[in-house]
Amino acid sequence: MSIPAFGLGTFRLQGQVVIDSVSTGLELGYRVIDTAQIYENEAEVGQAITASGIAREELFITSKIWVANFAKDRLIDSLKESLNKLQTDYLDLTLIHWPSPEDQVPVEEFMGALLEAKRLGLTRQIGVSNFTVDLMQQAIAAIGAENIATNQIELHPYLQNRKVVEFAQSQGIQITSYMTLAYGEVLKDPLIQQIADRLQATPAQVTLAWAMQLGYAVIPSSTKHANLQGNLQACALTLSNADMALIAGLDRGQRLTSPKGIAPQWD
Repeated sequence: MSIPAFGLGTFRLQGQVVIDSVSTGLELGYRVIDTAQIYENEAEVGQAITASGIAREELFITSKIWVANFAKDRLIDSLKESLNKLQTDYLDLTLIHWPSPEDQVPVEEFMGALLEAKRLGLTRQIGVSNFTVDLMQQAIAAIGAENIATNQIELHPYLQNRKVVEFAQSQGIQITSYMTLAYGEVLKDPLIQQIADRLQATPAQVTLAWAMQLGYAVIPSSTKHANLQGNLQACALTLSNADMALIAGLDRGQRLTSPKGIAPQWD
């Protein structure tokens, strides 16, 4: 199984805002929804999904285990709580959201518990998020690369994270890019705007198409109907090799998320 290339993110969206975003996305044709325990919106996401009437097998739902739930005796129970909130019997993908702060819970322990959740049928696939090369190596040693579907990482034209990407791909682990639009920063980039104008596309479509063309899955979020619709059209956009090379040159190692006390030593 592989991770669908295009989905809807729900980071920072709560209450009626996330219900409206997910409902609109599903109406427009989105079928991949990404949430997390720490977003505190799983119940609202579940509400929107249930109200849509879309058959469960048509959907691909991802959530992420928060660091407080990594212990072997807590992880599976917390996943069952997420399933209850999301009103589903299983997730399509469950991720470890961040590494365990100061290795309080060993990688081997939480990856083993996550693999057990898969064996129990609580999730179809499992993976990691915000993992460095070293942490991926530890996860692979614990459960095997074949059991790790993806590493979801911050990745956008200003932070292309090539070392992590190359290692993951060498192990057959797919990359999921989050913050692909860099909180909207790259949409103001003159080069991205120039390519967008030439292709009669939006800067967001160009950026999302760039990531997907590199083989990454993307999960952009939006609260606006026009943006949700526009982002979806990125799936039909193809960039030339020359344009891909130009965007490759925008990398400047600009990391936008690195929470104190949780973030690892980045590669």
